[in-house]
Parts: sequence; structure tokens; C-alpha cells
Amino acid sequence: MTAKDDILQRAAVVLQQAGLEDPRREARLLLSWATHRDLAGLFALNVLSEDEANRFETAVQRRASREPLAFITGETGFWTLDVFTSPETLIPRGDSEALIEALLIVRPDKAEALTMLDLGTGTGCLLLSALSEYSRAWGVGVDLAPEAALLAQRNAVRNGLEKRSAFLAGNWDSALNGQFDVVISNPPYIESADVPDLMPEVSRYEPARALDGGTDGLDAYRLLCDALPRLLVPGGHAILEMGIGQIDAVSELGSRRGLKEVARHDDLGGIARALVLQRTEN
Repeated sequence: MTAKDDILQRAAVVLQQAGLEDPRREARLLLSWATHRDLAGLFALNVLSEDEANRFETAVQRRASREPLAFITGETGFWTLDVFTSPETLIPRGDSEALIEALLIVRPDKAEALTMLDLGTGTGCLLLSALSEYSRAWGVGVDLAPEAALLAQRNAVRNGLEKRSAFLAGNWDSALNGQFDVVISNPPYIESADVPDLMPEVSRYEPARALDGGTDGLDAYRLLCDALPRLLVPGGHAILEMGIGQIDAVSELGSRRGLKEVARHDDLGGIARALVLQRTEN
């Protein structure tokens, strides 16, 4: 048996030496996962079994190597959902919730029977969160990686949304021929030269294909803006996530393809994160 306070203190030191910003909080989160207790339940915990201590210490070493917490635990929260995670996909981030907020503003009728498309679906978190808000909506998620499409399907089942969603592997510009009321996407938008300099959790562990947006970070948006007039019904909305300082350039790309900017929405950090484009009637 191992005393909780002792093993937590040692873990915090290890994580601090690894350069983590809040090592005590990280240690508590790992202990919560290793002992199958919520954070409140840790207060009642005094000693760990041998299995719990081994599980915790292994997790601490993985985190000290800067492996993301969500890959160690295999899950994370997004919007109101819990989703499985995998190194085959980006980890859902709170910044991306700005897309769901923007959707709720431009399509306020939650009873609307919308058809939705999520391009580069990853874990499926965006599509599934949107479907959770619109009880009569149905959607398709597309990802280049078959493993990501399978993970998104697992997340649909986990959240009881498998009957209103489908996921497939394919290219954005050739996987689908239908039209949708809403297209949502968090494409790769980091400039190629900047990818190696991202924090270790991202550059070492998350898939480069979901990060690298080309020389200027806009390659994926060019493909999207070419495809959106075909994929959207007249009057349909596209809601795109972007990086810092990209929103004007992406709005201009959309304008050249007959897509009118109708809204911008900031994330909680005040960064313009979601751009809403609309296909004109013509």
C-alpha cells in the first residue's frame, strides 16, 4: 500500500521537472484516472493499492514525456459530451466550441430538421455536439483516416447519436455528392514552418495531417471554399474554425466562390475563431 499524499507529492515534482505549468493539478487528474475516482473522491482516499500505484506511476511517466492527458486517459470532454480520443485524431479543444455557439446563433430553431456535414471529423466531436442540440437533425462526418471515422462512430454510440449520424473515410472533394444545410469544419491551419515549434504535446503526439495547413496555413480553406458551393444547399451555412489572424483571408477566399460572410464568433480567449459563410441563392 502506498500513501496518497506521498505519491502525489513525488508525481508533482516529476511533472514540474518535465516543464508542466500546473504539476499538482496534473498529478491529481492522473490519480483520479488511475484510481477510478472523481476529484472529490480523492479526498476520501488515503492509500493506494499496488495496482493503483503502478497504474498511476506509469501514467505520470507518460505525462512527463509530454504525452497529452487525453491520450493517456483515452477520453476528454467537449461541449456537453464525453468522447473517446486517439493519436489518430486531434484532441478536442474548448476553442472549437465557438463553432457550436456560432451555429446556434445562425440557426436558432433547434427543432429544425437540418442535414449536417462535418469535414475532417476526427473524434466526431463537432458533428455530435451539433446533433445533440438539434433533436431532428442528421449528419455525416468525413475524415481522411479510416481510424478516425471508426473512432467517431464509437463516440456516436457512446453519446446515443448513432441513429442520426454516419461516418466515413474519404477526401473532402470526392467523398460526397449530396448537399447539406450546414457544413462544419476544423481543418488543418498551422503554417508548415510552425508545426515543429508547437508545444510538445501537439508536435510529438497529434497527427501532422490534422495540423499542417501548408506554407501559409490556408491550403485546406482553398479546398473547402472550392467544394462548399457544391456541398451547401442554397442559403446553407458553412462554419469554419481558423487560427489567429486568418479570418479575413478565409472570408475573401469564400467571397470569390460566392460565399457571403454572415458572422464571426470569438472563442473564450477573445480570438476570432469561427467564420460563418452562406451560399447565396444563385
